[in-house]
Amino acid sequence: MVGLARSGLAAIELLLDSGASVVAADLRAESALGPEAAALRQRGVELVLGEQHPSILEGVDLVVLSPGVPLDTPIPAAARERGVPMIGELELAYRASEGTWLAVTGTNGKTTTTALLGELVAATGRPVTVTGNIGLAASSEVRDVPKDGLVVAEVSSFQLDTADEFRPHVAVLLNITEDHLDRYDSFDHYAESKRRIFMNQTADDYAVLNVDDPRVASFADGIGARVIPVSTEREVPDGVFVRDGTIVSGVGGVEEEILEAKDLGVPGPHNLANALAAVAAASAVGVAAPEAAEVLRAFAPLEHRLEPVAEVDGVLYVNDSKATNVDAVGFALRSYDAPIVLVAGGREKDTDFSPLAGPVAERVRRLVLIGEAADKMERALEGLAPISRAGSLREAVVMARNAAAPGDVVLLSPACASFDMFDDFEDRGRKFKEEVARLGPRS
Repeated sequence: MVGLARSGLAAIELLLDSGASVVAADLRAESALGPEAAALRQRGVELVLGEQHPSILEGVDLVVLSPGVPLDTPIPAAARERGVPMIGELELAYRASEGTWLAVTGTNGKTTTTALLGELVAATGRPVTVTGNIGLAASSEVRDVPKDGLVVAEVSSFQLDTADEFRPHVAVLLNITEDHLDRYDSFDHYAESKRRIFMNQTADDYAVLNVDDPRVASFADGIGARVIPVSTEREVPDGVFVRDGTIVSGVGGVEEEILEAKDLGVPGPHNLANALAAVAAASAVGVAAPEAAEVLRAFAPLEHRLEPVAEVDGVLYVNDSKATNVDAVGFALRSYDAPIVLVAGGREKDTDFSPLAGPVAERVRRLVLIGEAADKMERALEGLAPISRAGSLREAVVMARNAAAPGDVVLLSPACASFDMFDDFEDRGRKFKEEVARLGPRS
């Protein structure tokens, strides 16, 4: 087992319970692992910590990778060279499960769509678990799902890179935009990783494609599954679309109106696209229009994803910390009609920030920049809106408050990873909410 973060630890538990002898490798020192190291040793796991050498593969029958471990690091590279079978934690969980899988991938919107799909398919009355990149790792969840149950999984490109037999009965591809170019050598390479979600599907399966995305639409001809197209821009045969402001399902050739788009429980045009994809996927396992409408109406924004935090002095504060790439921020900016004070920045991922020029010029009252990427973002967006620089998130929130007027939105939507200043995007979002809570009304 290479990588001892959440997914790796869950995989080890699954492997041990299956009777395997496990060697666990991680670049961190034992002090960084904390009590987990002692717990693993107590269960008979051999730990190889710090610098790793290919000799670790002696006597190994299978290598399992955590999603965060790049394939070009020493142990995966040595495993390929020696012909040692290698899979990821997602593949391990899939092989250990008996339920029917519905998997969601895409650059943006995966978590919201997965959570919404989980609530939709619960209407079937079958046992459901929602897992993957959302919540607990799949390896810790799938064994409790019976044969008639459903596994709804958020799936990343990193997980798909190490998939082999993985075959979801319903696979959803939401969009593909520039991201993770610090890990992939090109956009095409990244897109092909996303495409792998369909690689083992047959005519008995379903592929949900957002055909408003040209790259996603181009995959339709090469998929073995039955394709269900979704579009917010036009009517699509045998798909899910919007007509005169109403969500319509035409899956199976029979049209049903679901509900008016304005009645969705989550805001923004991107969430409308997410909802169409979730409805399409749910229809493939028998969720009817009335049940879908009820769930869509009640569904609320998830934490760190356009999450309303508070209204202070007539200004709405919104936590969109999960927006770690340019397209996600563009979607967020288009979700509000009010003027926006945007808090952005962090650790960039070889990112071109220039696509934000249009929405920033149109919608941003002031841009408050933090983190390592602040210089690069300022160069890309200078002159489009007034720009302030903050040395901390606390300072950024105060600057945003001073710049905002009643009726405005203060939006944390960083377009960057968080690791220069925070543990992860969740830590960044929680700290933003803490700083908002400190504001209180003006005296």
